[in-house]
Amino acid sequence: MLILGLETSCDETAASVVEDGIKVRSSVVASQVAAHAPFGGVVPEIASRRHLSSLPAVMEAAMKEAGAGFPDIGAFAVARSPGLIGALMVGVTAARTLAWAFQKPLAAVNHVEAHIWANALALGLPLPEEAVALVVSGGHTSLYRLGAGGTVRCLGKTRDDAAGESFDKVASILGLGYPGGPFIERAAKTGNPKACEMPRARLEPGSLDFSFSGLKTACLYAFKGQPGRKRAVALHRAEDVAASFQESVVDVLVEKAMRAAEQEGLRTVLVGGGVACNGRLRERMFAEGVRRGVEVRYPPPALCTDNAAMIAGLAFEKLRRGEASALDTVASPSNEFEA
Repeated sequence: MLILGLETSCDETAASVVEDGIKVRSSVVASQVAAHAPFGGVVPEIASRRHLSSLPAVMEAAMKEAGAGFPDIGAFAVARSPGLIGALMVGVTAARTLAWAFQKPLAAVNHVEAHIWANALALGLPLPEEAVALVVSGGHTSLYRLGAGGTVRCLGKTRDDAAGESFDKVASILGLGYPGGPFIERAAKTGNPKACEMPRARLEPGSLDFSFSGLKTACLYAFKGQPGRKRAVALHRAEDVAASFQESVVDVLVEKAMRAAEQEGLRTVLVGGGVACNGRLRERMFAEGVRRGVEVRYPPPALCTDNAAMIAGLAFEKLRRGEASALDTVASPSNEFEA
């Protein structure tokens, strides 16, 4: 079955046609980075308006690339939560309209859960029935346990800032650019990860939650000095702060993902979300997986960042389990998947 998926949860307008949940026939993404870069972050009103103007052309391109027409589509899928409410409404309204017009099923799915499903697209195979999943992106940093029958249980999540949001803020502090992830990684390659003493917020013993707000403050002080104190003659270089920051984030992500696998007695860790593009995270996660005998899986970068292929892929699995959505489904900014 062919499913047309739509993704408009934040600042990427995306459409994709996926066959039987795992074969990507097309994936088209219109980025809004240039529109938001002058503001150093996503402006919700701009994002919503860009989705409205871009979505028809993006859908048309995805259908053309897939070599399909609307009569060939067996179901329509869309990300309904979490995200920016105005942005989500654009995609949900479009998917509902298409499902009604062509009298086909609708599957409204969770954006974060779809990041996990991206691992199935990468291999062209269904997800393992039992695994730990780490979703790390601009808005989310969470650990999940996948169980039999498609069950998902949240093991831990960020208590304040997501890792990706921290990359953006630290890149802004260092004057590197937006979005922060690629700029931080590039600067870190010529920096010393031991130059600055950065905190690792491990929280209570055994906790699988995350916290990155204090790390941002530490980067600010390392680069610009601490208010109320005499400024140092020479503060740390941007490259050294970037490398030290990145190492701190990676340390905590790797440590908690592996601890989750150990606590749950599982031997597979799936990683997804935009921060999963980070080369240092991949390197460290793979190395620790080899050391512990844990298989680590990542999607390719194009399936780590926001895309509609993961939405359509997950939708197939939902429909296979009889979990179609009502045509009066509404968008929701909250992560109901974690509740």
